[in-house]
Amino acid sequence: MTENEEFIYESIFNQIRMGFHSIEDIKESVIEEIEDNRFEEEISNEWAFETIEKEHNKLVAESKKWEQPTDTDRLIEAFDELCKNNIIALHNAGFTTSDGEYEVVEVERSLRENNIISDGYCFYHEQDLAGAICTKNPSLTIAFQKVDNSNDEVTLEVGKKVVNVLKEKGFEIEWDENPKVKIVILNFKWQWLYNENNRNLLDYDHVIKLMT
Repeated sequence: MTENEEFIYESIFNQIRMGFHSIEDIKESVIEEIEDNRFEEEISNEWAFETIEKEHNKLVAESKKWEQPTDTDRLIEAFDELCKNNIIALHNAGFTTSDGEYEVVEVERSLRENNIISDGYCFYHEQDLAGAICTKNPSLTIAFQKVDNSNDEVTLEVGKKVVNVLKEKGFEIEWDENPKVKIVILNFKWQWLYNENNRNLLDYDHVIKLMT
């Protein structure tokens, strides 16, 4: 593959493996990405579609051998439990930490409209997830804090609550109880195959419902 094909292939691989979008949506996204980068003369729609189908079929085959529940299933359970305990927990919250913090504030705003103030939040973003998918020693980094807070003791308590729930779900955690350092779930395998009948993990209204 050329350098540009490798760039598009990585995008395809990540989108398929993350499992948040349908094949048709991924095809549209990839074509837009090719056009935005002006790769049309080098990368054909046919090549992109064949690559998408190939990577999807590969993941479908792999999914039949996944141990149940998967790490992803257990993470979903952990995040739901945190929400029920008044901690905002968001999946794939934007592309960067700043994006994730913005999404959290939007959820907090909705909660406060229902006279609820969260006790804190946690999330992982797309770059975190890409690292978990693409590395040989996968791990997932989790950010945590409390909205409108600058007190390290409060931040530390949020981190401890998040870690306790993750450990209850059987995850191996790396964190030295430093309020300024993110939590890392070690040996984390993201295994999630898109299915239109699956819950949409990007629907943060579900988080609000759990918390209200």
